[in-house]
Order: sequence, then C-alpha cells, then structure tokens
Amino acid sequence: MKQRPKPAAGQLSIKKTATSIDEAIYARIADAILHGRLKAGTKLPEQRLAALFGVSRERIRKLLHHLAAERRLEIIPNRGCFVPRPSVEDVRMVYEAHRVFEAGIIEQLLRVLNDTILAALEQHLAAERAAAQRGDRAASVRLSGAFHLLLVDQLGNAELSRFLRELLSRSSLMVSVYEPAQASLCAVDEHGAIVAALRARNLEAALRLSRDHFSHIENRLNLDRDQVQEPDLAAIFGG
Repeated sequence: MKQRPKPAAGQLSIKKTATSIDEAIYARIADAILHGRLKAGTKLPEQRLAALFGVSRERIRKLLHHLAAERRLEIIPNRGCFVPRPSVEDVRMVYEAHRVFEAGIIEQLLRVLNDTILAALEQHLAAERAAAQRGDRAASVRLSGAFHLLLVDQLGNAELSRFLRELLSRSSLMVSVYEPAQASLCAVDEHGAIVAALRARNLEAALRLSRDHFSHIENRLNLDRDQVQEPDLAAIFGG
C-alpha cells in the first residue's frame, strides 16, 4: 500500500481545515513577534513563508495583512512586510498606555485578590527568578510579559486580556531589540515588589511600583542600538 508522503518540515498537516491552518500560522507568527524571535526591521517575504508553512502565497498575504491591521507588522508599499522598527514617540505612547492600563487592572485585581491568585503570581515569580539565574534573556523577556498577562487574566475579562496581548506584542518587540541584556534579567525584582504590595493590599504602593516599573523599562531602551542580524526564518518556523 502506497504511503502518503509526510509534510515537509514546518508544513502543517493537510488534514487540518483551512480555518485551523490559518489560525495556526497566525499564532506562530504572532508568538514569534511577542517573544522577540522576530526582530525589529525583519522582512517577512510572502513566498518564503508560503514555502515554510506549505500554503499558498495568497493565504500568507491575508494573514500578514491581518497582523498589520493589528499593528504587529508594517506593510510598506513596493517594499514588503516588516516587523516594525519603533520610533521614540512610538515607545513613549506604548509605555504611557501600559502605565494607564495596568493602573486600572491593579485596582480591579485588589477587589478579587485571594490566596489562589497570589500563589499563581508567586509561582510565576519563581520561574522568572530561575530564568534570571541561568542568564536566559529570551525566557526573561517572555516571562516578563507573561507576568502582566497573568495579572489581567485574573479578572476574567477577555477584552482586557486581548488588549494587553496586543500592547505587549509591541512593547515586547521594543524590549527584545532595544533593551540592554542584563536589564531584562532584573525585571523580576520589580515584579516581586508589585506582588508584595498586592499581598499587603496596599493599592497606593502597587500603583506606584507598577508605574515606576514601566517607566524604568522605557528609560532603559536604547533606540540608537545597532540592528541585530536578522533571524533565520527557517530556524523559527521550520520546526
């Protein structure tokens, strides 16, 4: 009996529906942006991605336009699709949004805070500390963003969680490219201070620490830093 050939590395199973394939590709590209595997200024050629995922170029084009509509990617006419390279003003606005948004999250969170939530936060801090101790910058950037997602997800409001995920897709990109390596490893100390204030039910302190935390990140970003070498798309999406 003749066996059906296996999909090439990185290609998605043909048994999946068109919708599930689109969702899977979208999730993988969005995840690579969120976790800094796709660097600022990286070009995403439609034909190359189509080959890596084993789908049509037209399907890739639609997904890239979807991500661009969410401001996770930038489409430049006659040049192609790129991971955004943020300006000083972009950074200022994104971190101002973080400060304002998380202030509201913290105020709401203190109304529902319980031992289960605090335990989840402490468990996450332990993972952050472990990443910092082993000097794993990639994990530290990922876990740093996940800390703030953990805060908002406790409220059970899908719209709030969605908004923060979109905001983090931009700020995580800024951090992965423009923040000095050791700075990401120190974020756990600031997160720990926020959790301690929450545990003490000290709203004023939690708000101040959260505001200072985002200001510290913004001030650490070095937008004059030379662009790192573009990552290998096959290494990111080929597995």
